[in-house]
Amino acid sequence: MAKLVYEYILIRYGELTTKGKNKKDFIKRLADNMKLALSDFPALVFERTRDHIYIHLNGTDPDRLIPVLKKVFGIRSFAKTLKVDNDIEAIIQAGKDIMEGKEGTFKVIAKRANKNFEISSDKVNRMVASEILKNHGPALKVDVHNPDYKLIVEIREKNTYLMAETHLGAQGFPVGVGAKAMLMLSGGIDSPVAGYLMMKRGVEIECIHYASMPYTSLEALNKVKELTRLISVYQGQIRLHIIPFTETQLQIYRVCDESYAITMMRRMMYRLAQRLAEKRRCLAIVNGESIGQVASQTLESMAVISDAADMPVIRPCATMDKLEIINIAKQIGTYETSILPYEDCCTIFTPKNPVTKPKKEKCQWYEEKYDFEPFLQKALENVETLIINPATRSAENEDLF
Repeated sequence: MAKLVYEYILIRYGELTTKGKNKKDFIKRLADNMKLALSDFPALVFERTRDHIYIHLNGTDPDRLIPVLKKVFGIRSFAKTLKVDNDIEAIIQAGKDIMEGKEGTFKVIAKRANKNFEISSDKVNRMVASEILKNHGPALKVDVHNPDYKLIVEIREKNTYLMAETHLGAQGFPVGVGAKAMLMLSGGIDSPVAGYLMMKRGVEIECIHYASMPYTSLEALNKVKELTRLISVYQGQIRLHIIPFTETQLQIYRVCDESYAITMMRRMMYRLAQRLAEKRRCLAIVNGESIGQVASQTLESMAVISDAADMPVIRPCATMDKLEIINIAKQIGTYETSILPYEDCCTIFTPKNPVTKPKKEKCQWYEEKYDFEPFLQKALENVETLIINPATRSAENEDLF
């Protein structure tokens, strides 16, 4: 049997269908994001309509596009599609072609958007199903309740589109429609998940990572670069800002009570994140904190630490338990990298008995008594910025595994 040659992939919109006047802009952004994600396939042509985007394959194997499209936010579902004239004989033949070689149960679902088409949807269902059974039975049987294949026949104004294998998309909004935020990216499990969830809401992210060389290793830094690469597939590319944090941390441990070290360290991180975020025109700070997971993530700690920043702090994982976060990390492919045994600055300097209900007044007293500003300014002056995309895989990152 010759392989069926599909001409199109039909893209169905996700949540953006709820938009009103902005819907056109959302659709354009989705199309642009798909073009970027599929830039390795130059023959593709994208056609936008109010209800769908059609990808004209022009000889490209559609199966090569499926894993890429599954990672583009804003897509509810998509399917390899045949396009035929609004002629019942052409529709029946296309239905037989699509179902050839398949085994199991099926159901025909005709959608007659073009009410001028002379045959009712129910009759189209019966005519197409009858011919499929005549040509491909007994390998195929009809099951209208729980079929293995749903052969969808969309009869539109000018043409009819048929598809039988629908793939779920990543849902959400197209990345970029929701402005930009700065993600505090550690080497752990939670922060990459937080970044993924922000991108799913259409927010473009940049990342800031606090490096404490030589107390943290080159492997720990390469681990963060690899995590950035892994989540960059959902955005195309991500700016990673690596900020030297050693001198600031050492000063904190020199002048502050050990129990307050984590609280003070997080306050300084927020200040650095905000200054960099403002410079990069980000509207919020994002992190992977989950309520009650560690001492710095009690509500009391969160309130005192967040007080150091004047811009919104978003915590997508705040109400999730660890298993929920781990499941998402496995789904997006970051888990195995996150659990590699290379510690970041937060774990290297963890005190034995961190305060769980810090007082804002005590933190302010430390900050008034000891001038941390020169340390913060020096750190900002020495930021290293990398642009990382899915193809950015260095020899150092390969050595991690």
